[in-house]
Amino acid sequence: MKKVAFICVHNSCRSQIAEALGKHLASDVFESYSAGSEIKNQINLDAVRLMKNLYGIDMEKTQHPKLINEIPQADMLISMGCNVGCPFVGKEFDDNWQLDDPTGKEDQEFIKVIHEIEEKILKLKEELTK
Repeated sequence: MKKVAFICVHNSCRSQIAEALGKHLASDVFESYSAGSEIKNQINLDAVRLMKNLYGIDMEKTQHPKLINEIPQADMLISMGCNVGCPFVGKEFDDNWQLDDPTGKEDQEFIKVIHEIEEKILKLKEELTK
């Protein structure tokens, strides 16, 4: 089974959401991991709250911020969006999802990004099953 790593700088919001949704929606096709080149102390609390409300996923219980060297070697590296600075991970990214960072924004912006991630996870799952 392929290992997919979702990467952003702080591994506190978008990449954590992608890891959670990957595990929730596509664990039969690929293993999901997330990491950052730097890390925050905790996952973004708005992301935690909204993922609980929308999907019943408690990211605080199952995930934590991780550095890139703390996850297994991935077959596929996906950047969440380099609009806030792209981390160097030792090789080129396989894809850049170019998602805006919703940190500090209203719930509607968060939900928009969460749904974009969900769509991209489902598309990736479909592509990897071909």
